[in-house]
Amino acid sequence: MSLRVGVDTGGTFTDVCAFDEETGRMFVRKVSSTPDDPGRAIVQGVDELLAQIGSPIHEVGYFAHGTTVGTNALLTGNGVRTGLITTRGFRDLLELGRGRRPEMYDPQADKPRPFVPRDLRLEVTERVRHTGEIETPLDRDEVREAVRTLKERGVESIAVCFLYSYLVPDHERAVRDIIAEEFPEAYVSLSSDVLPEFREYERLSTVVTNAYVGPVVFRYLARLRGTLAANGLTAVPHVTQSNGGVIPFTTAEQLPVRLVLSGPSTGVVGAAQICSAAGFPDIITFDMGGTSSDVSLVQNGEPKVTAGMELDGRPIRSPMLDIHTVGAGGGSIAWIDSGGHLRVGPRSAGAFPGPACYGNGIEPTVTDANVVLHFLNPEYLLNGQMKISEQAAQRAVATVAEPLGLDVPEAALGMLRVVTANMARAIRVVSVQRGYDPRDYALVPFGGAGPLHASRLARELGVSTVVVPEVPGAQSAMGLLMTDIKTDFMRTAITPVEADAVDAIAGVFAALEEQADAWFAEEGVDAAGRELVRRAELRYRGQNFELPVELPAGDVTRASVERMLDGFGEAHERVYGYRDDASPVEAVTFRVQASGRAPTVELHTSERSDADPAAAFVGQRALYLDAEAGYTASPVYDRARLRPGNVIAGPAVIEQMDTTTVLLPGDRCTVDDYRNLIIAIGA
Repeated sequence: MSLRVGVDTGGTFTDVCAFDEETGRMFVRKVSSTPDDPGRAIVQGVDELLAQIGSPIHEVGYFAHGTTVGTNALLTGNGVRTGLITTRGFRDLLELGRGRRPEMYDPQADKPRPFVPRDLRLEVTERVRHTGEIETPLDRDEVREAVRTLKERGVESIAVCFLYSYLVPDHERAVRDIIAEEFPEAYVSLSSDVLPEFREYERLSTVVTNAYVGPVVFRYLARLRGTLAANGLTAVPHVTQSNGGVIPFTTAEQLPVRLVLSGPSTGVVGAAQICSAAGFPDIITFDMGGTSSDVSLVQNGEPKVTAGMELDGRPIRSPMLDIHTVGAGGGSIAWIDSGGHLRVGPRSAGAFPGPACYGNGIEPTVTDANVVLHFLNPEYLLNGQMKISEQAAQRAVATVAEPLGLDVPEAALGMLRVVTANMARAIRVVSVQRGYDPRDYALVPFGGAGPLHASRLARELGVSTVVVPEVPGAQSAMGLLMTDIKTDFMRTAITPVEADAVDAIAGVFAALEEQADAWFAEEGVDAAGRELVRRAELRYRGQNFELPVELPAGDVTRASVERMLDGFGEAHERVYGYRDDASPVEAVTFRVQASGRAPTVELHTSERSDADPAAAFVGQRALYLDAEAGYTASPVYDRARLRPGNVIAGPAVIEQMDTTTVLLPGDRCTVDDYRNLIIAIGA
């Protein structure tokens, strides 16, 4: 079996990418997503791609999938009826939260509605102190009564979160055993399993989120797993986690909260590997699809990681890549606000009805604007697989052009300027707000719409170099073939970071590494393929927020602790503008990330040609670059015919099946040895 298949489900398209390990060839297929049942588009895309290759499904030796099922269930409120069992006196913590207003200057702004209503939040008698001492034993009779009550009230899932259970999980585990006796069909989430960390509100919010979407993700993955097996897939299917690694479907079914960023994370991982090989280890990734844009920062070839995020106002703590999402995609709809200003997004036309030019929608989208301006082929997309209507796009854009007193091309150009500003703000969140200057990084666009907007976005940010990968439209699907099996272990243990604490720090990491070793054995990862990354979240004593610092490989020694302290000082100065080496530092949460190296796609170079791209020239198209020049005849090239060494000057368009790259005047594009497009941005 030589085929490796990756599938990424987006809001508009589902991308399928296959790599033949014997020949080194890459195959890509796009099909329209099916939001009512994402698995249907996956099966269709895999079948079509395998038919295109001429291989049966049993030749697939590796299958990985990036999914947004859990995320969509959270955003749309389509999880299951969920109950909560918690320590007496803490039932309202889920609603009280941190006492902060969602909008600082809007006293009318509402907090998000809890996933568990108050009548399904039940308290039981138990109490563990902050020292780990059991002050009040668990009242098992109360637990049994609470479980029966939740069953009578029709819950499908139960979250269990006790105070300080991250120190002593015995009470939560006892509740799980009682639920198994009284309500065995319930989906159960324990906070000590999902997030063994301090900060009770964030832990409660995370375990409730896990329970709320757990049955939805479980049913989806189990159904897809069964369908693929019935079709002849013999390989164990894997799914992407938010941390950029993959795990088997069966493991992910128990921890769906770790799949919140399943879709975009592998695109970042793949881009990091591709660009490091090409000589660009410091990049900002920009994944623009049909519904949203995801941006992330990679430094020295390693994606930045974070311990959590807020999704729709609800905190989720789980190891994940530092990805920021904004509602700006090809399907984002343009509209005019009450002040008469042009706005774009976050509402999207989605897969259906889709942009107006696709034939079903009538509202103006970013894709329609690109068709009007001829940046996109005005007759078809996907190398002719999908016919589109320029007239429909013009009619849609006219609905915002007329109220603004603009002609249709000017309004379309205005839409691109607005969406570019939205995306630039998202990139500043992961760069400027983290202490990094985007001008020091190359911009790496992918997704179906990324390369369309990259040159304009680079100018907005002051970025001088853009790197467009070989298959940007299916980069996330390709990234699935370039990632390792991976999981995270964590534990809160507030510990002074000083010379005398070496043994204490070593002890915490040793316990986590023991868990990692057990996981390696369970997943069948041999010793040669194992890798551990150790991090600790540090703060000055008295602070309420921490910064992650990596612990050097090897034994924990006085020297390695000193290097960790110095790394914390550097990180604190970068983020907050100062460091205080005289203040005591403490470690709060310790983390170990375990990775099992898997066979991945190997990048191959191609033979160089001369600078002349004439062999790839397919014609000319009039591009609307600005109101003064109007439509300007510009060359169009077929990317499949470009060879390393070819040079193209803007303005120009480079088309391929999965995306279109636009060069603006002054840009200079060179094809490198890995077939990436390296664009030097003009003034």
